[in-house]
Amino acid sequence: MRVTFRHIEAKFRQPIEQECARHVEKLNRWLKRYAPDLIQLHTTLEKLPRRTEYSLSLNLALPTGTLHATASAADARASAKAAFAELENQLKKHQQKLRKDYVWKRKRARGVGKPSEGPS
Repeated sequence: MRVTFRHIEAKFRQPIEQECARHVEKLNRWLKRYAPDLIQLHTTLEKLPRRTEYSLSLNLALPTGTLHATASAADARASAKAAFAELENQLKKHQQKLRKDYVWKRKRARGVGKPSEGPS
């Protein structure tokens, strides 16, 4: 996976890179099926004007589609955590669509009693 950082000030670069490295490892576990050179993650951090908030946006480019996530928080590291949490949820939904989970109905045990219950 190629990771690029844009518009990140020097004082926030190291904490953001550490946080991203931790979450990229987690993403790599879910993206084993893709070739590593086809996956790109673009990270942009910007300070919101007139506020003490930071907004982090993530763009994950996959061969099957592109996912976008943004989050704002009072701390740059907290915005990174929130943005990656949103991206992970989107990635799970994306993979469910690719597997066509909506087509397959899960079988349920109906009318079967618990093993502790005796025959009636």
